[in-house]
Amino acid sequence: MPETEYDVAIVGGGPGGYVAAIRASQLGAKVVLVEKDKVGGTCLNRGCIPVKAMTRSVEVYLDAKRGEEFGIKTSGLEVDFPKLMARKQQVVDRLVSGVEGLLQGSNVTVMRGSAKLASPRRLAVDGKEVAAKKIILATGSVPSRVPVPGLDLPGVVTSDDVVQLDRVPKSMVIIGGGVIGMEFASIFAAIGTKVTVVEMLPLIMPPVDEELARRFTQIARRQGMSIVTGAKVTGVRQAEGGLEVAYELSSGAQSTRAEMVLVAVGRSPYTEGLGLADLGITMNRRAVAVNDHLQTNIDGVYAIGDVTGRIMLAHVASYDGEVAVENALGKHDKATDYKVVPSVIFTIPEIAGVGLTEKQARDRPDKSGFKVGRFPLSASGRAQTLGETTGLVKVIADAETKELLGVHIMGPRACDLIAEAALAIKLEATAQDIAETIHAHPTLPETIREATLEHLEGAIHVLSRPWATPGPSM
Repeated sequence: MPETEYDVAIVGGGPGGYVAAIRASQLGAKVVLVEKDKVGGTCLNRGCIPVKAMTRSVEVYLDAKRGEEFGIKTSGLEVDFPKLMARKQQVVDRLVSGVEGLLQGSNVTVMRGSAKLASPRRLAVDGKEVAAKKIILATGSVPSRVPVPGLDLPGVVTSDDVVQLDRVPKSMVIIGGGVIGMEFASIFAAIGTKVTVVEMLPLIMPPVDEELARRFTQIARRQGMSIVTGAKVTGVRQAEGGLEVAYELSSGAQSTRAEMVLVAVGRSPYTEGLGLADLGITMNRRAVAVNDHLQTNIDGVYAIGDVTGRIMLAHVASYDGEVAVENALGKHDKATDYKVVPSVIFTIPEIAGVGLTEKQARDRPDKSGFKVGRFPLSASGRAQTLGETTGLVKVIADAETKELLGVHIMGPRACDLIAEAALAIKLEATAQDIAETIHAHPTLPETIREATLEHLEGAIHVLSRPWATPGPSM
């Protein structure tokens, strides 16, 4: 028998697991967190944070290249890639240390090792037994692999590998034009890599509002990227100068060559070695099946974040962690509510959205009328002072009640701006509510207010109203 029984045992120390552990401790529970690698998970060590640190370095470089526009003389600019990556690692290490400090300060026991469920109340961690009244699975996800010949060749990498590169590739084919693929495309295209994106679907970044996805495709091509959509990759082979990626279009077979191939076709729930089948835990293909309360079919066992295969975002994993812990400890009987989940994409320019896209609004079962209000960044005083006028704010609202249904932004600091929209939709605010809220000037949030004015008498800072388009009505 183990010497200590914990109230909660959490498997996985990513943004779901470590948040769950801290929340459980706040609620008075005795908590153990099992992690086989570094705390922070993929997001902190190989995903969100390192990629955004790399993006920031690229933004500084691009700003410096435009120095003459701002009256700043610059010369001899070049990217020192090893230093760029060293800064990225400093940011990661600092944040990992911070999470470790939070766990220690919260009296969470951190156990290093690989966990397997021995029973609904027991974990086996590298030969040691851990007893807990409740178990929460937070093992996250890994880069997906597709059954394409040649993906095991040297030079074919995943997103985990890219954040550890020590040099800039001269050319790169990115298989997959989703969020991960396009973020890396923006980074490497900006620092001189010849980037080709091959996407199977008709549009890149499928979660994004289609209008913004199309606009970004045009911007990316102007930035020097080659983007091929509607293309099914059939194989990768070694070729002169690197690798050749073959793909099928409706017009026939095509291929392209590059020094490096990045496979960025999404992520898959990670359940390897957990012993779920032996315990009889119901699965949804590779994902752990849970109900709205994040419970599995086994009493006392919960699952959160990417391993459930639902909404695979770090901030959703953190939200899940708090909900699961509160339910497991009997503090609440709370169901998850994913109506308002902002998505953020750190491309150049940034893209963010929350709520319904225009297509989703159009496809609603009740066919309720809606209207779209748009405001161009080129009409924003703050965007002009920043010298970043590419993009727009798009607000979708109910045609009758004016309640906000969705907000989508492409432009500078879109990923920060979306917070106002998320709160507005959460509080069921209307276009009138946003319009009557005084926004500071000159700021980027004013663009959200201007777009909501298109649902009333019209925006102030555009002369005509070409941006407002009606949706279908009853």
